[in-house]
Amino acid sequence: MNTETLEQTALHLPMQQRAERAHKLLLSLDEQSEDEIAQAWNTEALPRATELDSGLADTVSFSSEEVGAAARKLLR
Repeated sequence: MNTETLEQTALHLPMQQRAERAHKLLLSLDEQSEDEIAQAWNTEALPRATELDSGLADTVSFSSEEVGAAARKLLR
């Protein structure tokens, strides 16, 4: 199977299966293990959660449409 056929086949998978495959592919680009990546996320997320809970962090509110539009703009 060539890469074009593989890509087209993958794009026709249900969303959950595409997400799982994308996750595995992204992990394959990193030399860290999944556990190391999870730990790094926790290390980053815990102080941010504390800031949010204590009211020290500035927050902004966007609709899902605004977030989607911003994400699509970044991907162009």
